[in-house]
This record gives sequence, C-alpha cells and structure tokens, in this order.
Amino acid sequence: MALIVQKYGGTSVGSVERIGAVADRVIRTRQAGHDVVVVVSAMSGETNRLLDLAKQLQARPNERELDVLVSTGEQVTTALLSMALQQRGQAARSYTGAQVRIVTDSAFNKARIQSIDTQAITNDLAAGRVVVVAGFQGVNERGDITTLGRGGSDTSAVAIAAALNADECQIYTDVDGVYTTDPRVEPRARRLDRITFEEMLEMASLGSKVLQIRSVEFAGKYNVPLRVLSSFADGQGTLITMEDDVVEQAVISGIAFNRDEAQLTVKGVPDSPGIAYAILGPVAEANIEVDMILQNVGVDNTTDFTFTVQHVDYEKTLDILRQQAEVLGAREVSGNPKIVKVSLVGVGMRSHAGIAAKMFKVLADEKINIRMISTSEIKISVVVDDKYLELAVRTLHDAFELDAPSALIV
Repeated sequence: MALIVQKYGGTSVGSVERIGAVADRVIRTRQAGHDVVVVVSAMSGETNRLLDLAKQLQARPNERELDVLVSTGEQVTTALLSMALQQRGQAARSYTGAQVRIVTDSAFNKARIQSIDTQAITNDLAAGRVVVVAGFQGVNERGDITTLGRGGSDTSAVAIAAALNADECQIYTDVDGVYTTDPRVEPRARRLDRITFEEMLEMASLGSKVLQIRSVEFAGKYNVPLRVLSSFADGQGTLITMEDDVVEQAVISGIAFNRDEAQLTVKGVPDSPGIAYAILGPVAEANIEVDMILQNVGVDNTTDFTFTVQHVDYEKTLDILRQQAEVLGAREVSGNPKIVKVSLVGVGMRSHAGIAAKMFKVLADEKINIRMISTSEIKISVVVDDKYLELAVRTLHDAFELDAPSALIV
C-alpha cells in the first residue's frame, strides 16, 4: 500500500460533473490499495470572480481581507468533493488550511509555509477515510487566513506530501504532462516522459504555468516524487526526478516564456556605491519581487538602472520610484508593461558552448530586438517586445530542433 497525494486544479473541478469524475478517479486509486490525500483548487474562474468583486470596492484591496475572501473558493471545492466521495460510498473528510494547521508567515497573498500538523490527516487515513484539503491557503500564528499566491495549491500538495513522507505527489491538471514549450504557441511541442527538478525549477521560475515554482522547490528539497498528469485522460504524464536518474540530456530542454513581466527604468542616477540598494530597497520593503536587473554606466558618472517585476506590481512600483526620484537624484523614471521574457532551459548547457550566440542570431535574423539578457548555468533569458512572443518561441523551437523525437527535453 502506498500513500498518494493527488492535487486537482481549477479546470479539473470546474463543475459538479467534473468533481464527480475526480471522485471516481480517487476511488479507483483507493481500490488499487492506496491511501489518498486530495488537495484541491477553487473551481475554474472562481478566484478571478472573487478578485473582481473585491476590486469593485477597492482599487487595491486590503491584503488581509483579500485572503479571507479568495480562500473561500477552495473551501467550496473541498466540501463538494467530500460529498461526492461519500455519495459513492467512500468515507471522506474535508479540511481548510487552518483546520489542518498549515502554518505560514504573514505575507498576505504571497505567504510561505512554515509547518504542517499532520496528526488529523494520519488519524483519518488510519480510519479508512480519504482526506480532502483546501489548497492555496494556510493560517499565520495570529490565526489570520493567508494564501500562497497563484498556483499555491501545487505548493500545498507537495508540502503535505513531504510532511507525510508520501510515496508520490500527483498533480492533475488540464494538460497531460510537461511539454517542450506551450503547445498553444508552438503546435509541434512534445510531451516529455521525465525531466529533472533543476530544469523544472527553471521552467517554473521563467513562466511555465504547469507548476508553481515553490512546489518544485519543495519537491526537490525533500525529494518528493512528483508527477504531472491529465485529469481528463489516462496516461503516465511527466515524472520530475533527480538529475542522476536521467541517463541522457539534450543541450536544450525546452523554452519557457512569461507574459507576466513589466519593465521599469530609473535614468540618470549617480553612479555611486549603494545606488542599487537605494532603488531596490523601498521596492523590497513593499514586498515586491524583482526579476531581471540591468545597470548601465554613462559617461557623465550617472547610471541607468532597469529591472522587471510582475504586472500586478507594476503601478505600485512606478509609484515608489517616482516618490524616490528626487531622493535618488534621478533624471527620469519610466516603464514598459508590454514586454515578455523568453528563456532557453537545459542542463546540457553546462557542457556546450555557443548556445547564447545561436539564440541571439536566431532572434536577430527575425529582426527581434533584445531589451535585456540574463543567464545562469542552465538557462538564458531575454526580454523582448510582447508582439514578438509567438515568433520568438516558434523560431527558437525550430532552430534547436526541440520537436525531434530523440531530444530529451522539458
């Protein structure tokens, strides 16, 4: 008998009929002799509906109250799935994040899990119940409801799997695995049988929407076997594993892209020690995550400082920079929300030269201007105008032959 944690996303539980199908799948897993813990998201579209309600009352909703509001979506799904299981003769019990005691910090809307009390879950499993836990949410030490950010149910599932020492964490979604890139952009994208934690971590951080980045971090840190599957069709999906388990690696594993990027530039600030902190310190204090950073030194001892943030933080960051402009001695503050980040990922880059040069040539041949560049040991990212997204992805996918059956890629 194995202990399986299954997570079902919003499209998988998007209607009463879909919830019934999930219940049937869970029961089949139970009939195979396994204990099952299920983590669920809100029904498809529900979180957006709740966010829209909040924004009708506040342009920038209070973060604490917003977490109280949006966490209700998952609570609805847990109750409905438990009812569906009970109706089919399978004992089940639902829990909110607070009831399980998924304890987080107090960073509302972006909370991080600190601990999980598994006693209630293990008691129910021992009694033969399926345990259904609300994903995406927890509670801080003061008892305030917190949420983990978009895609947070993935993190809930992996964290629970790690805490329970589960045999496998299965992420059920509307795709049947991890692809070389988004098939909606490049129809020739291929599903992979397996990838490494390291590559999946890069893909998630660079914009791949299959898994939330923190779920991959958890899985890699605690070596939780992680599998991405479709809730709409049977199949083996994609197994995310340690690098040592992969016999052969392609030079490039896949192409990730992120539309959720906005660029900000502070021009003409003194080129002096501490200027980077003077710019980014107030941004960090506002709990805004910065992605790519570029600094140029001018001939007049001033510098232009450019960085990217998520779209949701764009206006807030602009306000902070404009308020700081006089303090910084800046000549100008500007922004551009119409950009995208396109990235090549692959552990094979460690042993192959010339990948960056080839990428830049491919984009240059298509007259695509590169605004920013960022590299690491296994990835190369560029920022380009959003109108070039599909052209860039398709051209790079073709240039690196990622549709070839022999390529082992992400």
